[in-house]
Amino acid sequence: MTTTPFHALVVLDMAGTTVSDGGLVESAFTAAAERLGVRPGSPEHSAQLAHVRATMGESKISVFRHLYGEEERARRANAAFEEAYARLVGGGSVTEVPGARECVERLRAEGRTVVLTTGFARPTQDLLLDVLGWQALADLTLCPADAGGRGRPYPDLVLAALLRTHAVDSVARVAVAGDTAYDMRQGVRAGAGVVAGVRTGAHEEPALRAAGATAVLGSVAELPALLRAVEEREAAA
Repeated sequence: MTTTPFHALVVLDMAGTTVSDGGLVESAFTAAAERLGVRPGSPEHSAQLAHVRATMGESKISVFRHLYGEEERARRANAAFEEAYARLVGGGSVTEVPGARECVERLRAEGRTVVLTTGFARPTQDLLLDVLGWQALADLTLCPADAGGRGRPYPDLVLAALLRTHAVDSVARVAVAGDTAYDMRQGVRAGAGVVAGVRTGAHEEPALRAAGATAVLGSVAELPALLRAVEEREAAA
């Protein structure tokens, strides 16, 4: 008889964690800011770009609300960002983080439900999935709009994954993995039993641990082994 793993729901970030986009976020932001009259290389642009870097992992519309204040202006900036990012993705810069597909396949083969999440809007998430051929890779994909509109660092995406999949009966049985402090805060706030940071994206290990990471991995490819080790340790306790 097959035993369901304890951490039976795994919520994975996309860009920086399972997907490598070659820094397209910064390029797309620069294009969006320029459309709103912010000249590349100007002090205003440099300050805004520093905020974008510091908040990697946060919902993009939230970032633009902080930068531009007015809702209408923030939405224009977000739309321009999504358009620029989609155009750049079409240029072929997007690849999987080495071992990411195999990781998801292995997790699912072990009886775990896998959900891919993002701070991008649904059209951009779908484009990434199409480019990578990942439409059927995970059990579910979620963007902020699927969870009521709030992205990271709110716990909503993780909780929406639990509610939609019915994969586990407790948040303690959820594992979260991501490359930013915002991913870590999201997992901690959701009550996830495992909150794993990966060193393939925006934030370094000290920032990941300060935000609550229970483990920091070289890449998401190491996640299946981590979960098995955690479960074996807990079973022996």
